Parts: sequence; C-alpha cells; structure tokens
Amino acid sequence: MDTVVITDGKYRSSIAAARMLGRGGYQVAVTQTRDDQMLEPPVFSSRYVREGRWLEGAAADPDYPNKLFALLESYEHPVLFCAGAATLNAMAKQRERFAQVCDFLIAPPEVLDALNDKEAVHRRCGELGIPVPREFDGMPDHFPVIIKPHCGEKFGLKAKDRYAVARNSEEYAVKLKAMSRCDPAPIVQEKVEGAGAGASLLLDRESRLIAALCHRRIREYPASGGPSTCCESFYDEKLIDRAYRLLASFRFVGMAMVEFKGNCVLEVNPRVWGSFPMTERANSPFAVRYARAARGERLDYEPHDYQTGLRMRFTLNDGAAMLDYLRHGRPGPFFQGMGDWFRAQEALSAKDDPAPFRRYLRNTLLKR
Repeated sequence: MDTVVITDGKYRSSIAAARMLGRGGYQVAVTQTRDDQMLEPPVFSSRYVREGRWLEGAAADPDYPNKLFALLESYEHPVLFCAGAATLNAMAKQRERFAQVCDFLIAPPEVLDALNDKEAVHRRCGELGIPVPREFDGMPDHFPVIIKPHCGEKFGLKAKDRYAVARNSEEYAVKLKAMSRCDPAPIVQEKVEGAGAGASLLLDRESRLIAALCHRRIREYPASGGPSTCCESFYDEKLIDRAYRLLASFRFVGMAMVEFKGNCVLEVNPRVWGSFPMTERANSPFAVRYARAARGERLDYEPHDYQTGLRMRFTLNDGAAMLDYLRHGRPGPFFQGMGDWFRAQEALSAKDDPAPFRRYLRNTLLKR
C-alpha cells in the first residue's frame, strides 16, 4: 500500500487531507513537532491515520529538515504532503535532496517568494490583464484603503493581523505607522467592495492544471476582515482560468489558493489554505490527485468535479464571527449564521471518523 506522510498535524487542514487520502486507499502517517504543539493533534486520532509521529523541536529550527529527512527514510519512498508553510518553505530549499527519499509537488523557493509578495503578484496580474485593486504611492486620494505588508507570513503575523483598514486620513497615519514596524514600505490599496472568493488549484510537475475548486466567503472573523469562518462551494470557469494563468506564469507547482474580491486578485496563498477542508466536504479529489501527480502520473483536468452549493463552517470560529457582526451593528450575518446551524456542515466532523472533531473541541477547551 502506498504511503503518504502529512506534516504539521496541528493544522485543521491535515484532518481533511488524512481522511481523503485514507479513503483513497493510501496508508497515512502524520508528523508534528513537539515545540509547536503541546497537545496531541486531533488528526492523530483519525481512523485513517496509521501512525502519528512526533518530532522533537520546532519546524523553524535549523535542524528540522534533517529530522524530517530521517523520518521519511524510515518509509519506502512515500509521498510528502506539507500542511504547514514553514515545512513547505524548508522543503522548497532542499527539493533535490528530499527527492531522494520521497515524492512531492513543491515549487522552488524563488517561486514561493514571488507569489507570497503581493506587489510582485499585482505586477504580474497587470502584465496578464487581470484586474487588481488600485495602489497608492503616498497619501491616498480617497478612502477606505487597505494597508498590508508584502508578505505578512514572513513577519510572523497571524492572518487577522496581516492587513488594516483605514477609513480616513487620521486612521491612515496611525495604521500605516503600526504596519511599518513590520514592513518599512507596506502596500496601500483601495478597499474593493464585493464578495470574497477563492480559486484553489493544483498544478502538476509541468505546471498543468489537474484540479480546482472555488469557494465564496459567507462570514469571516473578525467581521472587519479576517479568515473565513463559513464558506460555500461554487464553480466559476473564468475565475479558475484567471487563477491558473497567474500561477502558470510563475511556473508554479503544487497547491495554491488565489484570493479574489469582486473581479480583482487580492493575493495568492501558495500553500495549503485555511478553508482546505472544503475539498473534503465537497467531495473533491484534490488530495488524492496530489498524491497521484506527485508520483509522476499524468492526469487530465476534469472541470466541476466537486459538489457545489455546499456550505461549510468552523463552528467555534463562526460563533465568534456572528457575535462580532452583531457588535458591529450588522444583524443580517448574525441571523444568517443562526440559519446555518441547520444548513452548513461542520468543517472537521465526519460520520465515519468522529474522533478528530471531538479531540479538536477538547483541545480548544483545554487551551482556553
């Protein structure tokens, strides 16, 4: 039986990946660094995980790649699935070395760096004729605007802290100064109105599109702008085409989510993204296709190969989002969220694998 090693089990996306790969007939092992996670990751309790493997230290440690390399050597040339950005970036820098002990779809470090740089992405969009928000050099001539670093992840910022909204010149001065502590020259853009959406793509070793899934944001936390807590799957051929043209122009390899608002590209997450569990909920073949393509199998793209109109929520986060909308005088999303208690599926639950969600709730309570 073919083996897939999933790294960084602390992330919720690892649960969805383990289930999809396990159901697809793969033997699944999951790793986690002890210094990055004190409690046992919920994914370790999944019926689809054959073994959970602890690694000493942290993913940011200089010797982490050596420890992971030794672990991978203990298997018979497995597929490597990186759920965490730190591991992905470390592996990108040693692609040739790790190719000796495992198979994977990971872009070179210069490609990851370029896609993590919002300004570089927007320049490329301009070359490709893909709309992006207007940028300001100096004091904006109208508000509201978004202030954000070139790459919030590199500065160690949490998702909710990677941008700030300024609604007038006074707020602009204060928030620009605060963001400048991380990035001396942060990006300033007009705030685009409209629904947020993501086009999640999988590209093979030749940067060919082999899987795609679209989702739209329903609610986010904080309500002023942050990670999605509830989203819905849909299909948009034009959105996928724009995202693919952008990623292919960088010769990208692997998994990425291109974030849109209105018709504009906001940024690219060249890694496993927060709403990745939607691939499981919507019955997308994303994870299995990743493993097959990592082995070198040539796959053809099959459009619309997942369930649309599927609404998914992270229940605990979504409850906080609903209250935040209410505090901000927006009762509509609050009452919509009440309705979603009966309509939306919990992102981490599964009838055939209930243990990880129970462990996730337990760990959350213990942390608090």
